[in-house]
Amino acid sequence: MNIRELSGVGESVAARLERLGINSVEDLITHFPRRYDDYSNVTEISKLKPGAACLRVTFSSIATRRVRRGLHITEALASDDTGSIRVTWFNQPYRASSIQNEQPYYVVGEYALNRGRFSMTNPQIERVSDFPLNAHRIVPKYRETKGLTSAGLRKLVHQALGQLPVINEHLPAWVVASNKLVDYRSAIVQMHFPDSPASLEKAKKRLGFEEVFRLSLAALLNKHELLSEKSLAIPFDKKVAQKFVAKLPFALTNAQRRVAWDALTDIGKTQPMNRLVEGDVGSGKTVVAALVALMAMSKGFQVALMAPTEILARQHYESLTKIFESVDMHTEIELLVGSVKGQQRQNIYANLASGDLRLIVGTQALFQTKVVMKKLGFIIVDEQHRFGVEQRKKLQAKAGHMPHVLHLSATPIPRSLALTLYGELDISLIDELPKGRLPINTKLHSPNSRESLYRQAEVELDAGRQVYVVCPQIVEGDDSSLLSAEVMYEKLKSGHFKSRRVGLVHGKMKSDQKEAVMKDFKQGKIDVLVCTTVIEVGIDVPNATCMIIEAAERFGLAQLHQLRGRVGRGLHQSHCFLVPSSSQVATTRLSALETTHDGFKLAELDLRLRGPGAIYGTNQHGALDLRVAKLSDTKLIAAARASAQAFIDQGENLLQYPQLAAKVSALRAVTNLN
Repeated sequence: MNIRELSGVGESVAARLERLGINSVEDLITHFPRRYDDYSNVTEISKLKPGAACLRVTFSSIATRRVRRGLHITEALASDDTGSIRVTWFNQPYRASSIQNEQPYYVVGEYALNRGRFSMTNPQIERVSDFPLNAHRIVPKYRETKGLTSAGLRKLVHQALGQLPVINEHLPAWVVASNKLVDYRSAIVQMHFPDSPASLEKAKKRLGFEEVFRLSLAALLNKHELLSEKSLAIPFDKKVAQKFVAKLPFALTNAQRRVAWDALTDIGKTQPMNRLVEGDVGSGKTVVAALVALMAMSKGFQVALMAPTEILARQHYESLTKIFESVDMHTEIELLVGSVKGQQRQNIYANLASGDLRLIVGTQALFQTKVVMKKLGFIIVDEQHRFGVEQRKKLQAKAGHMPHVLHLSATPIPRSLALTLYGELDISLIDELPKGRLPINTKLHSPNSRESLYRQAEVELDAGRQVYVVCPQIVEGDDSSLLSAEVMYEKLKSGHFKSRRVGLVHGKMKSDQKEAVMKDFKQGKIDVLVCTTVIEVGIDVPNATCMIIEAAERFGLAQLHQLRGRVGRGLHQSHCFLVPSSSQVATTRLSALETTHDGFKLAELDLRLRGPGAIYGTNQHGALDLRVAKLSDTKLIAAARASAQAFIDQGENLLQYPQLAAKVSALRAVTNLN
């Protein structure tokens, strides 16, 4: 059903809906409330107490007056059988003509002391009916946009649900029955207009179950398809591994040895490896990848490492070069990114095609049709990327077979989340940091004493070090109490750090601008870098030893830990200062960072307190397609995964369930979590 078939949806309303990602009626009915206000109980006026309330009243003495230019006040007397109260609206003069005397209305709002007397100011009202939308019920509150309020969305959702002849079931009947789920239509209706808290919980269980079921099924189908592919086995060579480990300038941790063995065992099989190596910041994932890459190259295979940005690709290129030099193993390695052009680029193409070039590091430029590799056997995929069906086909086309793939992630992910999100991957954890690594000194700092904080930063700058200042937003927004990156940049470069070189980087800058600023910071041309979370998965700047995070309460613990990991990457003691937006902010949650440096523990805590969005950030959380499910609900997750496995084991035909098939197909094609 087209969204424009709904009454009241013309060009302007359709444009507003589109801003919310609503382009169809299906989008509308799955635009779930972000919270609910419980106005299900009607309170008698004689029993009113300060706070939110729902009344059933009639109005009288309705009048509007203009008190000054641009300000209208409308007042009315609201009464029930037990008493009366004064109701006031500001700049809503239409109320006087729209309210009908002696007709029953529901009124919802805050009953509070105003200018010496208790009253309701700017309440919502609705004519009493058999199915009220805004009162005398659990009222849904939606994500809104300019010109489209929750009340407007409630009206459209109610209209859509009434006009849809059928809302088809998505799941097989046996899945619904065996898990004691309500049917899909009931779940949708109850999510928007719940009859009771219990019915709302049943709806959340049903829809959350389906979200996890879809993700699990997509992952299992991907894994099943991958297992049917053939790869070229790369046999383990003990001498190569021993020489590499013996000549490293540091000792591998037990965790690194265990994970390296997992990967080396995988590549020795004709089934393609598809493994995720997860490790905290600084745990040493790159050296593990280097050992596996060396094993592949020693047997005549080519290796490709793909990173999400040019600057990260360049960083990997430099890191791998240093590692192979440190173990006296000469390996020809090249970098293929957008800035590599002309004859240099053509030479790389030719050497890859001939097989003379064994190790190539790059961005998604590696997937260009001009890139032809003679014997691609192993691929390393850095942070934030994941291969879906289409990318795997491209890989196969380049290699003539399915290469072994090793994914690297520095985002600590709780196991329940990792299994749901990465169900098609085998997972290895590097849960041990190298010995001698200095913990980052993390402290909460009062927002009222920034001058003393800046003096501490000056100590680092005077020693030749560099400083990050992280802000939660780019420009000044609705919450003007938050210092935006742009405001902070102007303030610092003309204020406390006016004698220093201050830079600015944020997500709305063009890619080449961001790359240039980050390159200047790495090369020491910038002393103080004002930034947003764009640096969360960033370059390695060992000389940066101080980070100040503004409005720290706005970030999840896992995200704060990721940001903190930008410092402490060198030999010098590093510091991270968490500055709340005001002295009234509760800092109990933040204090966990002062004593805990284990990213996995912090991520588990975040998952319990705030959900997966706290770990991945807003944009990435959206890609999870989990708007209802709580990944802390381990029983629901286990049941959904078990049902997805049963679906595969029973040989179910996914095409018999068109709605489910469409969602699963889209998830299977996902190639990037950003």
